Amino acid sequence: MEKNVEVSMLCEIYGKLLTEKQYNFLNDYYNNDLSLSEIAENEGITRQAARDNIKKGEHKLFEFEEKLGIMKRMISQEEKISEILSELTKIQTKFSDEQIANILEHIKQELNYLV
Repeated sequence: MEKNVEVSMLCEIYGKLLTEKQYNFLNDYYNNDLSLSEIAENEGITRQAARDNIKKGEHKLFEFEEKLGIMKRMISQEEKISEILSELTKIQTKFSDEQIANILEHIKQELNYLV
């Protein structure tokens, strides 16, 4: 997974556990696509200070994920749901029984809601 996407996802999951400053720096850098210079200018600090704050925030996010593993479980769950949906589609196309097709469609809708 690309680092930018990973940090953005981790920020979404664990962002409230960071300091407000760390969260804002990471959000500006990864989600709002601001450069280090722009963040530094907005905050009235040096570019290096902005970078240091971002790196500290990233470190915290990866530390939270290592300890709690929420993102890993979410990705695993989404993969399993996708596999189940694929299998349900196979069953639905092989069998012509309308009742089975209706039940399978209902299950697919419920699983799609979870994804």
